[in-house]
Amino acid sequence: MPDFPCRRSARPLTRRDLLARSANGFGAAALATLLADDEARAQPAAAADPFAPKRPHFAPAATNVIFLFMDGGPSQVDTFDPKPALEKYHGRPFPARVEPTQFNNVGATLMSPWRFRNYGQSGLPVSDLFPHVGACADDLAVIRSMVANFSEHTNGNYFIHSGAGQQGRPSLGSWVTYGLGSECRDLPGFVVLGSGMIPPGGADCFGSGFLPASYQGSMFRHGAQPVADLTPPGGANPRTRAAQRDLIRTLDARARERFGAADAVDAAIANYELAFRMQTAVPELTDLARETEETKTLYGLGDPKTEVFGRQCLIARRMVERGVRFVELLCQNLGFDRWDQHANLKTGHEANARAVDKPIAGLLTDLKRRGLLDRTLVIWGGEFGRTPVAQGSDGRDHNPFGFTMWLAGGGTKGGTVVGATDEFGYHAVQDKVHVHDLHATMLHLLGFDHTRLTYRFGGRDMRLTDVHGEVVRGVLK
Repeated sequence: MPDFPCRRSARPLTRRDLLARSANGFGAAALATLLADDEARAQPAAAADPFAPKRPHFAPAATNVIFLFMDGGPSQVDTFDPKPALEKYHGRPFPARVEPTQFNNVGATLMSPWRFRNYGQSGLPVSDLFPHVGACADDLAVIRSMVANFSEHTNGNYFIHSGAGQQGRPSLGSWVTYGLGSECRDLPGFVVLGSGMIPPGGADCFGSGFLPASYQGSMFRHGAQPVADLTPPGGANPRTRAAQRDLIRTLDARARERFGAADAVDAAIANYELAFRMQTAVPELTDLARETEETKTLYGLGDPKTEVFGRQCLIARRMVERGVRFVELLCQNLGFDRWDQHANLKTGHEANARAVDKPIAGLLTDLKRRGLLDRTLVIWGGEFGRTPVAQGSDGRDHNPFGFTMWLAGGGTKGGTVVGATDEFGYHAVQDKVHVHDLHATMLHLLGFDHTRLTYRFGGRDMRLTDVHGEVVRGVLK
């Protein structure tokens, strides 16, 4: 055997020396293994620019969505679904079968404490809880026959947001931004505007699930600092920050060349780039000084009862103007447990309605006069409704068997009512609209066949509507 020259160490190599010299190699091997996931590699390579605008399946009626999520479940028979029969049986035992409820504390039949009035040319009946929204009746497509699968808040919230009753599935906004990308380069494509309270189920209601992490919802808090760490630390000057960003870009590019694409890495790169641009865009977005006093009054700014949600509605309009694809608004904490009035129905529902009624009407009016309502789909509703029987003497339990949501703009037919509940407002009995149907309709208005908007995961082509869902033709123009 020939001798091969080699360099010998002055002393034997210890185990500590070997591990120290090999550490980077071990890390590289582990990272390469993590990046070798076959299913991740099978997905379209959108990570380089996950928010690049994409074409839907057909010409869309809507290009943006604003979801006004009424956390807790507003009562359909006290808002948009009047039931005179409740007056007839008020205070008497309920004359029909009672479904198992959240707490099974079933009292007598309970009539609505509020009067209903007819609004607009359509004559749409709306309760006195929503006089300002009632003035926009001819823009509303009211669905009175919504049904859901869950009567508990956490599962119900996951279900209305993702079409599944457990955490870990992509949220509505994630599917929309995955399908359409975003027209805004300086803000996230999916934004959640918080008003001080997160729904049961937490941030997983707005997660991206198995979709790339770039599509998860970005939470903006109410107040002067909507995004954490928006101001660069240490007061670094722009040239220094630019140099740091260029260095990070170079290192990221080298890592991608060496190890290949990976969702976690590419999403982090995209998010860091977006975060840099947001340092300029967010302060400008949330500075309402240039809005006219008339506009601020329209949204209820300056009134402590409507200031919080009014500001969120106005920011939502500004986001849509800038091309943000999906904006969700959350209710504020008024001390009445959101819309979840198991007791103190009158006090709690009035406080919640007062906080959102004028701002929502202001949003619809402002979108319409700016020519934005035609392409912006506005969705209003909670995870379920409430029972027509009392819980205790002045409350209502959860009711997923028949409740109300409404749509406006974005290709919907205003001044219409779809479906019906029974004479007590308890069960949907005509043209039932399942949550999966609502999701299918939203995607249809955005230009998608919901059966074709899929993502390969776990060996299956997954979709928002699972294996269900029909488009609700009655709300379409």
